[in-house]
Amino acid sequence: MSTEMEESESAAHVLLLPFPAQGHITPMLSLAQLLCHAGIHVTFLSTEHNHRLLTQRRALSARFPTLHFESIPDALPPDQPPAIHSLHDISSSLRSVTKPLLRDLLITLAKKDDESYRSTTIRCPPLSCVIIDGIMCFAIDVAEEVGIPVLALRTVSACSFWCYSCIPDLIQQGQLPFQDQDMDHPIRDIPGMEALLRRRDLPSFCRMPIDHPSFKFFMEQIEAITRVSAIIFNTFDDLDPLILPQIATRFHKIYTLGPLHALLKSRVGDDLSSSVSSLRHEDRRCMAWLDSQQSGSVIFVSFGSLAKLSRVQLLEFWHGLINSGKPFLWVVRSDMLSSGQEEHATPVELEDGTKERGYIAEWVPQEEVLAHKAVGGFWTHSGWNSTIEGIWAGVPMLCWPQLADQQVNSRWVGEGWKIGLDMKDTCDRSTVEKMVRALMEEGDQREQIFKSVDNFAKLARHAVSEDGSSYKNLEKLIEDLNEKIVM
Repeated sequence: MSTEMEESESAAHVLLLPFPAQGHITPMLSLAQLLCHAGIHVTFLSTEHNHRLLTQRRALSARFPTLHFESIPDALPPDQPPAIHSLHDISSSLRSVTKPLLRDLLITLAKKDDESYRSTTIRCPPLSCVIIDGIMCFAIDVAEEVGIPVLALRTVSACSFWCYSCIPDLIQQGQLPFQDQDMDHPIRDIPGMEALLRRRDLPSFCRMPIDHPSFKFFMEQIEAITRVSAIIFNTFDDLDPLILPQIATRFHKIYTLGPLHALLKSRVGDDLSSSVSSLRHEDRRCMAWLDSQQSGSVIFVSFGSLAKLSRVQLLEFWHGLINSGKPFLWVVRSDMLSSGQEEHATPVELEDGTKERGYIAEWVPQEEVLAHKAVGGFWTHSGWNSTIEGIWAGVPMLCWPQLADQQVNSRWVGEGWKIGLDMKDTCDRSTVEKMVRALMEEGDQREQIFKSVDNFAKLARHAVSEDGSSYKNLEKLIEDLNEKIVM
C-alpha cells in the first residue's frame, strides 16, 4: 500500500445526508464547510434534483478541497420540485429507491483496498462516519448494515426536538389524540415546558389522527433516532438551558453548534457568501431598496421555502401590512399560493400601497436582509433556520407557524424567550395590523422584546467566539471524528 493510501486512511471521511428541502440543506452545508475547514473529508450527498440546483458547489469545492458533492436518485419527477410532494410521497420514494442505492454507495466508500480507492471518483479516505438529517432515519438501517457509525444533525430547535421525543409519552397518557376542540388546553407533562405549552403549540402533526401517514412517519423517526451515536443541534447552550439537560437523559452525546451560519463565519471568515446553499435565485435588488429606508422602520416578511397560503390568507396579510402603515419587504414565492388560486386580480389599494412603501420579491438573501439596519422586525413562519438567524441578528419576531416544529418554536419565541409575538392560528387583517404595530412601534411591549432579543444575540455571539460553547463543541466534534470515537 502506498504512503498516499496510509496517510489517507488515517484521516476522517464523513458522508452528510440532508433531507431534500431548503431548510434542511442550509444547516447541513454549513456543517460540511466547518468540517472541511478542519481538514475532514466530506461527501455531501443530495438528491439529483437538488444537486442540480446547488449551483455554487464547484466554487465551494474549490474553496474547500476536501468537500465532494455527489447525487443520488429519489425517483420523483425531475420537472417537479420536492416541495409540491407530500412528506409521505418523499419518504416512500427515499425508502424504496434511494435506500438500496445508498447502501451500495456506503459499501463503495467504506472500502479500504487500494484498487477501490483509486477507482472511485471521490478521492478521499475510506468512509468513517455518516451524519444524517434527523428525519432521514432510513439511513440508520443502511449504515448499521455496512458497519458505519451514524450521527444525526437535527435541523429543528432543541425545544421542538424534545417535544417530539415526548409525543409517545403524551399518547400513553391519553393526551393524544385530542379528546375535544379546546386548542388552548394546557400540556403540562413535557419536562422543562410544564407551564408553557397548549395543544396548539404542539408540533403540527399532533393535530392529525394518529393513523395519518405523516403522524406515523414522525413516530417512526422519533423511535429510530434513538439509535444514533450522537446528535448535533443548531442551537447554543445559553438558549436552551432547561431543555438540553432533558435531552441528555436520553442521548448520551450531544453537540450544540449554533448558530451554525455564524459559527461558520467565525471559523472560516466573513467573506463566505450566505447564498451558497440556496436552491432559488435571490433578488438582490431588495438590498438597494432597504438602503433607501429609515433605520429600524421595515418589517421583513418571509414564510420560508415550503409554506402555502390560500388566496384569502394572502389578501388578509396584505391588507394588514398596508393598513399598518409600515414599510415592508415581503418574500412571495411563485409557488406559495395553494393550487388553483393563482389567477386573480390584485385589489388596486394593495398595489398602490405596495408601490408607496413595500417591496415584494421572489426570494432574498435572508441573512443579509436581517442584518440590514433598516430592518426592525421579522414576520416569520418560525422555521428554525429563520428563528435562529433572527436571534443572531437581534431582530424581534412576529410568528405565524404552519408546519412541523414551527408551532413549538413560535411559542418559545413569544412566551419562552420573549423575543417576539406569537400569532398562530389567525390571519385576519385587523389582527395582522395590530400585531405589526405592536412589534414595530415604540412602547413597553416592544422595549421588553427588544431587550430580550438583544440579550440572546449577545449570548449567541459569545457562543461562537473562541471561549464560547459552540466553538468548543465543534472542536470536540472534530476531535471525536478524527479519532473515530463517535460510536
